[in-house]
Amino acid sequence: MLLPFSLISLRVIWIPLNAVLNLIGISVTFWLLPIVWMAGAGVLFVRFAQTLLLTPALGARALTIEERSVAQPVWQEVATAAGINPDKFVLRVIDADELNAFACGGHLVVTTSFSLQHLGPRELAGVFAHELSHHLGLHTVSLTLIHWFSLPIIALARVGFAVKNVARAATDTFVAHSSALTALGRVVSAILTAVSWVFLIVLYASDAVGNLVGHRSEFDADQRSVRLGYGRELASALNTVIAHGGGQRSIGWRQRLNASHPPARTRVARIEATLRHPSGI
Repeated sequence: MLLPFSLISLRVIWIPLNAVLNLIGISVTFWLLPIVWMAGAGVLFVRFAQTLLLTPALGARALTIEERSVAQPVWQEVATAAGINPDKFVLRVIDADELNAFACGGHLVVTTSFSLQHLGPRELAGVFAHELSHHLGLHTVSLTLIHWFSLPIIALARVGFAVKNVARAATDTFVAHSSALTALGRVVSAILTAVSWVFLIVLYASDAVGNLVGHRSEFDADQRSVRLGYGRELASALNTVIAHGGGQRSIGWRQRLNASHPPARTRVARIEATLRHPSGI
């Protein structure tokens, strides 16, 4: 769904870019831009690039010595249980007053400072097992690509709305005396608004589909965590999230479409059911 609109967005971006380059005697074929853009997507899965670029983009940071003394032994235990080299992945922290963690790219595991302070070692092991399961299930690959290919669409939509506002302001300021020019300005503004909304609707639809798929990936990661031997620990961590007022069930279809995670209580119920009947995993 995103790729055609991403290519259209890159095409529109290329027109003024190519015009500027032509002024200095440089001619660039359009297809070079999407090729470079796709190569950039590949770079995002290089461990060094993720550490250098995605860490600040996410607002994350390296662990302090104290945080590392808490997280590193737990992470090494979980990675070893999964048969994975712990050093293949990079732990990062976001300063936030909430219990949360997520996997990103191909090598990042991010948690919050609040989680490190309030989760016990076993609960933290459950969280790390869940995030590692996202990496092992390649869930982070699709999510990273969706975000990357969304960027040109977001940029074009924002430019469209900005130009629309400029066109409307210019119409009101400079051609208000002419009914014909005012009408033309209004038409241009309406066209820009319509085009911008088309691209935004594509993003909203893609996000909704992505969230629905994301729910499935959350359940899959939970099941993989159980297989790794960390089901009870993960359920305990989710119960801590619930106790802090998080992971509530979305009310109404709009909230459900916008929710990136299924309700924590539903996840706990599924994990506990699997633990009672392990033959199903």
